[in-house]
Order: sequence, then C-alpha cells, then structure tokens
Amino acid sequence: MGLFDKIRNQKKESDLFLIVGLGNPGKEYEQTKHNVGFLVIDRLAKKYDITVTKFQHKALVGNGEIAGRKVMLVKPQTFMNLSGESVRDIVNFYKVPQERFVVIYDDTSLPAGQIRLREKGSHGGHNGIRNIIQLMGTDVFGRIKVGIGEKPNGWDLADYVLAKFDADTMPLMESGMEKAVEAVEWILRRGMSEAMNRMNQRPKAPKVKQQPQAVQAPAEIKKEVEA
Repeated sequence: MGLFDKIRNQKKESDLFLIVGLGNPGKEYEQTKHNVGFLVIDRLAKKYDITVTKFQHKALVGNGEIAGRKVMLVKPQTFMNLSGESVRDIVNFYKVPQERFVVIYDDTSLPAGQIRLREKGSHGGHNGIRNIIQLMGTDVFGRIKVGIGEKPNGWDLADYVLAKFDADTMPLMESGMEKAVEAVEWILRRGMSEAMNRMNQRPKAPKVKQQPQAVQAPAEIKKEVEA
C-alpha cells in the first residue's frame, strides 16, 4: 500500500454532532409519551429547516447546521429496546467521538416537562438507553432527559409510556420539549458542562394530577416495545 492509500484510509474523528431522539416507529406511536425523543427531533428539524427523511443505518436521518455546527438528526427506526443497533452503526460509520453524541429520551422519574442533562450514567431502567450502553460498550455520552411524569398507581409501565398525553399535561410537555431544543443549542454552542449548569438549574415543573383510566397495550406490542 502506498503512502497516499495509507493517508486516505486513516480513521479520522468526525466534526459531526449526532443528535439522536428515541422513540418507536409507526403512526400509532407518534404522539405517545415514549416518543418524546422523536418529537424533540421534529422540533429541531422544523426550526432549522432540516429534512429528516433519509433512511440509513436503520434510522431516519437528516443533515444540517445548528448553532454553527454540522449536525445529523437521527430517529432510530428499530423498536425502542433495539435503539443501540442504529446508534452504534451511525457512530462507527462516521467515527463520531463520544463528546459529539447526544441522546434525547423520555424519563418517568422527572415531572412532566422538566428536563435533566447528563454526561454519563446508568440506563435508569430505560431500555432504549440500556441497549445503547450495551452495544456501544460505554455509558459515557450526553443525554437530555425529558420528564413525562411518574406512572400512576395501577398502571403497567409499558401501558403508561405507550399512552398519549392528556390535555392537562400537554402544556407542560410543550414547554419541556422547547427546553430540550434550547439544551441542544447550548450543548452545540458552549459544550455539555455549560449546558448542564444552565439547564439543570431550571425550576421544577409542577406535578400534574393524573387520574387517567388505564388502557392496556396489546400483548404483542408490549413484547416488542419496552420502557
């Protein structure tokens, strides 16, 4: 192999940022709690005129620019508990270092509409993050958690996250998703540490009284879609 070939074949870290929103594919899941990651990606795409329709690496992706940075917006098209398959393939293909990779997802431990940024950590019971950690071999990557509220008593967790938001909760979630968009912008402009300092100091959103009627998800769906 000649010198030119060696240089050409050298692995080079990308200057691309991956912004990944987690969710489940299919119209029946479009406005469900578990698809908050997708919804935030949709808001970013609309705000920055990025078309997220190209299918590659088991995901819908779109390239553009946010806050002066090259970004790829990513919506994995596997079910939630297989999200790592798509993420691993994209990260490896584009040689994206861990500090340029952020995942946005729902969190039942946070009040509806509250967000929390983290640089690393456990999956916290979220099977999308669990699968990413497992297949990436690391828990060191940026996260933007968007609170969807605690599961009401008597609900199965899968039924809860696969349900849609009620009318009382939606204003809080609209605010939370806008804060998640702002968090992405801060990460891209100033880095994760400054973004955490700013966004994690936001006041807690008030808890909403939730007394919905429990509706069970079909058994075959619950096998495929994990919280």
